[in-house]
Amino acid sequence: MSNPNDDAAPIDLAALRGEIDRLDREMHERLMQRSAIIERLIAVKKTSQSGSAFRPGREAAMMKALAERHSGLLPLDTVESIWRVIIGTFTYVQAPYTIHADISAGDGPMRDSARFHFGFTVPYQPHPDARAVIAAVAGGRGDLGIFRLDQGASAGDWWNDLIGPDRPKVIARLPFIERDDHPAGTPIFVISKPLADAAVRDVVLYAARFERWRSEAAGAIAGAGGEIVCTTGVAGQLSMLFSVPGDLDIQSLTDLLTQAGAAPAEIAEIGSHAARYRSDGS
Repeated sequence: MSNPNDDAAPIDLAALRGEIDRLDREMHERLMQRSAIIERLIAVKKTSQSGSAFRPGREAAMMKALAERHSGLLPLDTVESIWRVIIGTFTYVQAPYTIHADISAGDGPMRDSARFHFGFTVPYQPHPDARAVIAAVAGGRGDLGIFRLDQGASAGDWWNDLIGPDRPKVIARLPFIERDDHPAGTPIFVISKPLADAAVRDVVLYAARFERWRSEAAGAIAGAGGEIVCTTGVAGQLSMLFSVPGDLDIQSLTDLLTQAGAAPAEIAEIGSHAARYRSDGS
């Protein structure tokens, strides 16, 4: 005896596939509509003539909202990568740029990060070290540079190359959404020429030199909600890159370090980025 549901199954499958085709068309149409809006944005802002259109604060907020509203069978990794390609590509359409990458610790992780966060349309240029990346960004028009946080003392005090009002600055820390097993989870900084109207200051980065360092100073930085990112010795001094919350001004920071027995011989702000957002990936 035949099952009465046998004839219905192919019809249901066809209907579901038709729904998928309809959604695919709608998504494509929405992307083309987004492109038309970007064309209008270019005409208004003239970003193609003024360098980078990268807006790290807005992007960080968009990615946080994406993670918070996501649910269902589709992995967050896939959704994040799709949005990153869309955002990175449309930013490139507004104002073409190149990603300059420090591959001193290997090309693979940096290339994965660049492609995941900025897409495949944006040109990718490898460099031997962080200083070469900084030089390339300084000599470009609206390019971005990326390098790992965990380079070690052998990389030197590259962060001092970011000191000065016209020097490139850190504008983002990636990934925007941090989670275990992230497919492009290598922690990296993004630099560009200064973005006075677009920088987000949840976290501020400082380059400093110390003639004398005390462990109490490390505790003071951590107690203020900060993080020591890199250190190395230079000409008998300790050169350090560290971050603190954006509401701690440079004078208060200097006083905090001095009270902990480590008055900085030099200290300068070298960039800022959005607060890190942690997701469980579900």
